[in-house]
Amino acid sequence: MKHEPGRTTVLLVDDHEVVHWGLRALLSSQPWVGRCLSARNGDEALQLARRYEPHVALVDLFLGTESGAELCERLRAAEPRTRVLLLSGAGRISGAAARAAGASGFVPKDWPAADVCRAVRAVAQGQTVFDGAAAPATPAGLSPREREILGLVATGATNPEIAKRLHLSPHTVKEHTSSLYRKLEVRNRAEAVRVADQLGLL
Repeated sequence: MKHEPGRTTVLLVDDHEVVHWGLRALLSSQPWVGRCLSARNGDEALQLARRYEPHVALVDLFLGTESGAELCERLRAAEPRTRVLLLSGAGRISGAAARAAGASGFVPKDWPAADVCRAVRAVAQGQTVFDGAAAPATPAGLSPREREILGLVATGATNPEIAKRLHLSPHTVKEHTSSLYRKLEVRNRAEAVRVADQLGLL
């Protein structure tokens, strides 16, 4: 049986371990969720979608080297009955862009847990959910100094080179880069540059 009668099958697609397990625990605890499937990349998500035909897929906008918006298009093509809700803590996607990718909504990760659950349920029931503040791409809360350092990281400059350029200590530069990695939800320089480019920060 692919679905439990009267209950929702949710597919969670997120590659960040803590966020992944937190969302899975949250959704699995909802009385209206019959099954919460989980995937950490696009290929896993497509396999699960074809096998279980979930009512709704909650997809992170940034999946390592993959784009959540592109995965949305692939999921909708593979399983048209699965509706997609995009989710992100690193930035925003406009409602028009999300709709163009086939998504039925977008929510930021800083929403309260109860609101995220309500959004998932609403999309599963055929509604659309678009955060009114989601229209412009935003800098994910980066400070002006972090934006400046991010721009230099994108040029390939090393931390010592950035420190010299900005007249800062290497330790201070390291603290700033660690902070911007955390805000962008990335693990290294390459990911930071890729996500920053997608967000229009470069």
